[in-house]
Amino acid sequence: MIFSISFHCGKLTCIHQLKAIVIDDKLKVCHQVNVTFDNELSEYKTKSGVHRSDDGLNRVTAPVNMWLKALDMCFEKLKIDGLDFSTVLGISGCAQQHGSVWWRRESAQLLANLNPDEYLHKELVSAFSLRDSPVWMDSSTSEECRQIETYVGGPEKLAEITGSRAYERFTGPQIAKIYKQKREVYMVTERITLISNFLASIFCGSYAPLDVCDASGMNMMDIKRKRWSEKCLEAIFGGDKKEVLGLKSRLGCLDSSMNDNIVDSHEVIGRVSKYLIERYGFPAECLISSFTGDNPASLAGLCVGTNDLIISLGTSDTAFFSLDDPKSGRNWHVLRNPIDENLYMGLICFKNGSKTRSRISDHCSKGNWDEFSRLVNSAPAGNSGNIGFYFDLREIYPLAIGDFRYNEQDQAVDSFSNEVEARACLEGQFMRLYHHSQSLGFDMKKLKRVVVTGGASANSVILQVIADVFKSPVCVLKEITNSACLGGAYLAKYAYELEQQKLDQSFKLSTRPGVEHGSQSEEKGFSDEEGTGSSDPEQKITAKAKVPASETLGFAQEKQVDFREMVLGHEENETYFVKAADPNPVVLEENVYKPLLERYVTLETLIAMNNDSTLS
Repeated sequence: MIFSISFHCGKLTCIHQLKAIVIDDKLKVCHQVNVTFDNELSEYKTKSGVHRSDDGLNRVTAPVNMWLKALDMCFEKLKIDGLDFSTVLGISGCAQQHGSVWWRRESAQLLANLNPDEYLHKELVSAFSLRDSPVWMDSSTSEECRQIETYVGGPEKLAEITGSRAYERFTGPQIAKIYKQKREVYMVTERITLISNFLASIFCGSYAPLDVCDASGMNMMDIKRKRWSEKCLEAIFGGDKKEVLGLKSRLGCLDSSMNDNIVDSHEVIGRVSKYLIERYGFPAECLISSFTGDNPASLAGLCVGTNDLIISLGTSDTAFFSLDDPKSGRNWHVLRNPIDENLYMGLICFKNGSKTRSRISDHCSKGNWDEFSRLVNSAPAGNSGNIGFYFDLREIYPLAIGDFRYNEQDQAVDSFSNEVEARACLEGQFMRLYHHSQSLGFDMKKLKRVVVTGGASANSVILQVIADVFKSPVCVLKEITNSACLGGAYLAKYAYELEQQKLDQSFKLSTRPGVEHGSQSEEKGFSDEEGTGSSDPEQKITAKAKVPASETLGFAQEKQVDFREMVLGHEENETYFVKAADPNPVVLEENVYKPLLERYVTLETLIAMNNDSTLS
């Protein structure tokens, strides 16, 4: 069985809980429990799993001890649910991105020597230099964001290096703020982890490395090299280079054999801790693989193909997809891909989603969604050239608040009729996702399908508008809840299968007749003494490559386990998704949205020019 932990705190679906699932060898969920922070851990007095400052500084934190107690409760609930912990072969998980956990000096010793007779939240109560960790909703670091962007050469340059411009919630600006405002906390901190590798550390009984996908959301890592950017680390300290070594130490670089203490999402990072073996009966051979962020885990949980585009319709509207050649920009995010270490993940998020749709529905149809759908259908696709932008909150791009309406001649107008307003709201929201996904590097010509998740995925009219705008079939999910937690379980299973494949190949090599086990030649590989005739590394590589690996080993090397094949089967199982809408043939034939999209881009740029300077 495979065990996965998923941690969320007030994100797009307003989930604030810790959830654990266990899947069997056929990837079916056989155990599932959760702990809701506000209801079951009310002694921590959180709202939506967090504490918000009332001083106007936009600080949002969560108690680390609450997370530990929730983990204790998950274990107990799984025990009551009948899980035999001794059958668990692999463990992974995911957590909300960007948040950080600050470990006090000598906490590594504490973590390695936990008393199995005690709960985690009691054993580790003194382990953290910050009792309340900054989380993704925190927006108190505007000054630090400007500092970092200025030092590296501007927001576009930072996005080119790290995949994103500076965001208040990202870990780099948060470290910069704590270094400036709470220097005493920084000085007594032994290790800084993300929430994902904080959880992995608990399972390993030692500090876990950072997952490369989750590290993509820190404004600190070179997205192409998968290593820390020296320039970005310097920027955290305003250019004070002598502080960089200390930060690297706190990130685990100095005591790790791995490059910069960063690993791929499916990499095995250790075995289960002695504490969990003795307290719950986990087997000693149980593998722990890297824990990742919730967005990358969702991509894994949905088994996103290279020609799939996922749209999540929630409080914010989000699109994400796999990419091989992303384009950097200040209005979106590029992360590493959890399924394929050679690919990237594109992520686009806009603040004004379901609540804005609800406001327009209230205005046009008094909140009656059947009437709203009728209004949308009564206006033609393309809305006779009318385009609307609706921003209840200050949008990420353009930096604007308010409603902006334009007629077919691109003239600003004060109002639309109800049917035009209803369709303009939907078309505008989905044209922005189309435009920005394409700008990030997604090839719309290769788009196979759009998969829509979230509450609005039940509305057939909304799905039809998406199908028409994207000129693609639209699918919804079949029997999948909490794709992030499921993604963590799939990644744990994938790591386990890869590890077994390595062991099988090693066994075949070791049992091959004529192989001298433990010989010096095996240990050293190719060297000058073995006859390459040169100490030049390039010549050594050339000499080594002359004989195919399959011939030297005496057997054909197996093809590496494929993640999507593992989940979906060798022939893709289309029942994983259910088709909900096809693009209207007339809309396709007349190419209705091509000129509309071109005008949308021009008008969006105009709104940005007229509003960015006044709102920044």
